[in-house]
Parts: sequence; C-alpha cells; structure tokens
Amino acid sequence: MSINIKQPKILVTGATGKTGSAVITQLRQQDLPVKAIVRSHDERSKRLDRLGVETVVADLFDPDQLLVAMQGTTRAYYCPPLHPYALQSATAFAVAAQAAKLEAIVGLSQWLASPDHPSLHTRQIWLIEQMFSMLPNIAYVNVNPGYFADNYLRLIDFATLLGIWPVLTGHSRNAPPSNEDIARIVVVALTDPDRHAGKRYRPTGPALLSAYDMAATIQKVLGSRVFPVNLPMWMFVRAARLQGVSPFVLSSFRYYVEDHKRGAFEFGAPTTDVYELTGRPAEDFETIARRYMALPFARQTLANRLRAFVNFNLVPFTPGYDLDRFERKQFHPVPPLPQFAMENERWQTEHGSPSLPV
Repeated sequence: MSINIKQPKILVTGATGKTGSAVITQLRQQDLPVKAIVRSHDERSKRLDRLGVETVVADLFDPDQLLVAMQGTTRAYYCPPLHPYALQSATAFAVAAQAAKLEAIVGLSQWLASPDHPSLHTRQIWLIEQMFSMLPNIAYVNVNPGYFADNYLRLIDFATLLGIWPVLTGHSRNAPPSNEDIARIVVVALTDPDRHAGKRYRPTGPALLSAYDMAATIQKVLGSRVFPVNLPMWMFVRAARLQGVSPFVLSSFRYYVEDHKRGAFEFGAPTTDVYELTGRPAEDFETIARRYMALPFARQTLANRLRAFVNFNLVPFTPGYDLDRFERKQFHPVPPLPQFAMENERWQTEHGSPSLPV
C-alpha cells in the first residue's frame, strides 16, 4: 500500500484501542499517511507496521515526548485515556500541539461531559473540551458519542456461551454506536478539518433500544434462547474485578449506568450525524452483534464454555470494591452539587446545539 505524499500526515493516539485502531484502518484504506503513538513496540504495533503506519513510542502525559511524536504531522486524533490524570494528558497534548503548530485536533469526548457530573473522568472530559476549543490557530472538532455498543457487547460471551444476557440498565433506551461508525466521523473530520472546525458531532446507532431489545436481537442471531437477567451493580463490580477492571474505571462506569437509567442516552437520540457526514447509514445493533459473536472470546468452543462456567461461579466469591471509599481515598474533587445529566439544565442546554460553547 503506497502513501500519498501530498496528503498531510495524521497523528493518532489510542492507536491500539477500540476507536483508535478503527480510525487508523479507515485512514489507511484511503491511502492517507498515519503516525501512531503506542506504549511499546509489540505485536499490536507490528500490526500497525503492516498497515504502513509509522509508529512512535511516547508517554501521553509527557509534553516533550508528545512534541517529538508530533514532528512531521499536521492533524491529530486525540483519545483521552480513562485515567485519573486524563486532564494532565490532554494539557500535555495541547502544549505540544501548540509548539508543533498542528492545524487541527479531532477529540473524542463524551455525551455526558459536564463540570457538575458525579464522575471525575467526565468532569475532566468537559474541561478538555473547553481547553481544546480555546487553542489559538488550531481547528477543534468534538466527537462526543454516548454509551457505545461495545459497552453492551463486551458481555456477548455470556449470551453465546451461557445463554444469559446481563442487564444493568433496566428498560431505559439508547441508540448505541459502533466503534467503526465513531471512527468514520473522526476520519471525515480529520480529512477536512476546516469544514468541521468548531462543530460537535454525536454518532449514534439508527434506533433506540433497551437491553431487552438487544437480548431479542442476539437470540435471533444466535438461534437459541437468550435470557435477559437483571444484574445489580454490586454483582457487576465483582465480575468486573474478576476480569481485572480497575476501581477507577468502575467508579465512573456506575454513574454512566445511572445516567442510562435516567434517560440521558435517549435524550436527542438517534442522530443522523453518521449518515450526514459519511453518506452511509449507521450500523444497526444486529450488524454490530454479529461482528462481536465472531470474535474468539465469544465462539462456542469447549474451552470457552468451561472458562465462562468457572468465571460465572467464581463471581459470588470475588470481593467487590467500595467505590465511595475509593474516591475519598483518592481525594477526587467533588462539585458543590453533583448532578446527573437529566437533572442538569446547563447540560441539556449545551447538548441541544451542534456548535461548541464559545
């Protein structure tokens, strides 16, 4: 695959993650030159090498390393790490971007972003939005999806291997976007940043669905019974800890589930952003589910069934986390009046317009 040297080289962070890898794949399909920031040279970075991507090892929290990584690039996709110091990473990126004279940043944000949200990560995401939008001489495009299809489908092995579908969100609805559709909007913005500068785009799926609707779709594709099972958050936290999920991630995720129940992801959904920007309809849940069912962890093999059975039975004996205590011990700053999205008039006002706040 040859590289079109007339095209600006694009920097991608989170290059081996869900959206970053999809962004890179789509950019290379268009024969666009890409430089990817990776944590280390390993098998995942070798896959990028095979795509014709230039890889560079850099610390997302170090402005000097980021400046070196930006050399030779003019545009960037920034995916903030799900980390207690995400704001430091974004600040380092902004400082380096100014020094490198980048012309555009396309940033992955959050539909819930707000300075008043209970989640520290979500409050930091809001601050990152504001900071990037104030950078002089750098076009900023905000891509702020809600609750990804991936958040549901990472549990697809429960359905394929055990015949159950964990339900955390009750009958509340969402129009979940695929990683690939999120990436398509990012790529459109990266290839024509001047046209999209100052805009906010929310990729969604084409239809509002509850977790019970999703279970019915999975049952249809699987061809065997799938039983939706309400899973209390304390039980989910135990299962997640068993899989190595950090307390910081879970401390935010529990709030996102509550936002889901209160209708935050149904608010303003579905959008037509995917179709309007890419000319292709957003992928429906069945299409996305079929892709996840084909992944190795979800295949109906004897080894997978045994693993799923053992892990399922270990959950009741796995300690959870005291997430409130965790937040106190980490000295997370707390807003005077934490508010979920649907309680927050400011959030609803800001998220009712496609333009960024001035």
